[in-house]
Amino acid sequence: MPAHPADLRVAVLGAGSWGTALAAMSSRYCPTLLWARDAAMAARLQAERENQRYLPGVALPDALVCTADIEAVGRHLAQAEAALIILGVPMAGLAQTCRLVQDLLARHAIARADLVWTCKGVDADTGELPHQIVHAALASRPGLASGVLSGPSFAREVAQGLPVALIIASADPALRERAVQALHGDNVRIYGSDDIVGVELGGAVKNVMAIACGIADGLGLGTNARAALITRGLAEMTRLGVAMGAHADTFAGLTGLGDLVLTATGDLSRNRRVGLEIGRGRQLDDILADTPHVAEGVRAARAVLALAQRHGVEMPITQAVCDVLYAGATPTAAVSRLLGREPRQEDAGAAAAQPRE
Repeated sequence: MPAHPADLRVAVLGAGSWGTALAAMSSRYCPTLLWARDAAMAARLQAERENQRYLPGVALPDALVCTADIEAVGRHLAQAEAALIILGVPMAGLAQTCRLVQDLLARHAIARADLVWTCKGVDADTGELPHQIVHAALASRPGLASGVLSGPSFAREVAQGLPVALIIASADPALRERAVQALHGDNVRIYGSDDIVGVELGGAVKNVMAIACGIADGLGLGTNARAALITRGLAEMTRLGVAMGAHADTFAGLTGLGDLVLTATGDLSRNRRVGLEIGRGRQLDDILADTPHVAEGVRAARAVLALAQRHGVEMPITQAVCDVLYAGATPTAAVSRLLGREPRQEDAGAAAAQPRE
């Protein structure tokens, strides 16, 4: 087990389910502060030791400090020899939160800090992956080490202390080590990777595939159909990743196959629940209106399809999901079009998706 140095401090920005779970996790090993934008929510978290909105019934560790004072975050980090900032915000809030971090570091003269984001998706307007958004927002701090934390994980189970394995992907080995020091221990395993593109694409595309599996389950198509969708969805994910410079073997790991299986089959999956309701005949707008959490696959589907078209990659399952979500296709018709495709060799195109040497 790695050492947990006393001079490492962690700040988690964003008190949703995942931000709260990560803050609870790191507070077991390092002084950790959880920042919520809403002052009333932060006060409730601090007083009640429970995130009743996002993780009801899960007790927060006594060591975790919750606040809505962004300057308190700056003071917390400025006292540390090493600082790790974790962004527990969705894609839509990523750029704004990065700018908040940039200003905070400048005001408190924090010369060295590592930045980690956790959101999974593709920007619906630009097609950018999270690391591209982060780098653009923090262009004035080119020395800031950054990376993405991802993997098959439901926030509620992590907050409850159940076993989980995650990946920290960064070009900076020192950042990967600090993330391990802050989070690895007990029932949590943290693996390292330098394949940021692959890790981010796995996290984005698996949400789209989970919607497809949910639709199939909602239609009552059976577990054979679900297995086929997961397998061929993994093939789509890998083809796109390799075309965009990712390593094929990344998609056989935690942030590819692992996260895909979890999100496509788990009862806590937001994206699978959206698909289930669509398969049962509900309209997307009505489903989203009743969904308190963000289902990133809905936002990412068209952006993923656009990336595939830009790189000349065929993604028929992604196309079918887009047809149902945005083109008025019925789930039954979309499934029929998938089944009506011409037969092909399963390993066709495999040479383009071989693991790196």
